[in-house]
Amino acid sequence: MPKKIYVGNLNYNTDEDRLADHFAQFGTVLSARIIFDRETNRSKGFGFVEMEEDEAAEAAISALNNQELDSRNLRVNEAIERERRPRENNRY
Repeated sequence: MPKKIYVGNLNYNTDEDRLADHFAQFGTVLSARIIFDRETNRSKGFGFVEMEEDEAAEAAISALNNQELDSRNLRVNEAIERERRPRENNRY
C-alpha cells in the first residue's frame, strides 16, 4: 500500500526531481511534490513524497529525518491526512 511522507525544511531551490531521487534510494517513488505559494510561485519549503511500499517509506523516514539535502536538515515523517477546507474568496 502506498505511503505518503511529509518532507519539511526543504531548500527553496530543491526541485521535485531532486527530491524524488533522494528518496528513490529506499524504494519506488510514486510521486514527489513541492508546495508552492500561489502568489509568488516560490517554494514554501515543504513537500510530500509518496512511496510504493510501507517498508521503503519507513526506511526513508528513519534514514532521512534530520539529514542534509541541499544544505538544509530535512524534517521527514509520515504525512497526516487533513480534512480539506473550503477556500475563502473574500479577497479584494
